[in-house]
Amino acid sequence: MTIDYAQAREKMVEQQVRPWDVLDPAVLEVLARLPREAFVPEAHQALAYADLELPLGHGQRMMKPVVEGRTLQALTVQPDEAVLEVGTGSGYLSACLGQLAREVVSLEIHPDLADSARQRLETSGYGTNVRVETADALQYPSERRFDVVCVTGALVDVPERFLGWLRPGGRLFAIRGHSPVMEAVLVRNDVNAPRIESLFETDLPYLVGAAPAPTFVF
Repeated sequence: MTIDYAQAREKMVEQQVRPWDVLDPAVLEVLARLPREAFVPEAHQALAYADLELPLGHGQRMMKPVVEGRTLQALTVQPDEAVLEVGTGSGYLSACLGQLAREVVSLEIHPDLADSARQRLETSGYGTNVRVETADALQYPSERRFDVVCVTGALVDVPERFLGWLRPGGRLFAIRGHSPVMEAVLVRNDVNAPRIESLFETDLPYLVGAAPAPTFVF
């Protein structure tokens, strides 16, 4: 059976993303245009536009389209801005961010995922302003400051190191807390102190090295 991916993409936007209060025209346009199937592992390509998380390997998962849409909308990325993404995964969200921003630097700890994402970005033609680096974000030594930081794996709390990557007035998206009930937040780097806005509840795998220590009940 041949899948009409263009029709599936349109249904994803109209039946999943838009009803979840993603109404930003720039975000909807990017989601309606980018071929998500080009970034999904081949074994799951038929599910590229389903309301599901898809496995990527190493215990990582591709976010649901609705979560990707809410993430992009919360960040309000502008065409002249630079973005740091923590957790490249499939490269799909990297490509979306690249369509909204001037430049994207994306960090991926797993070399094979980084290589696959680079290849998908190049083959799709949506990676011209996206650079994937193989790096552990929890150890990443960057003096550079970004307008936007997008963290695609969960954290217990947002590390100070991550906030240090933001320019004044910058925004950081992260998902924090303890599985199965986590909170998506937007942190604004205001002049006096970071301001945190709660967005929605979800549940994601933790970034490598960011999971809480297991607790034992006696």
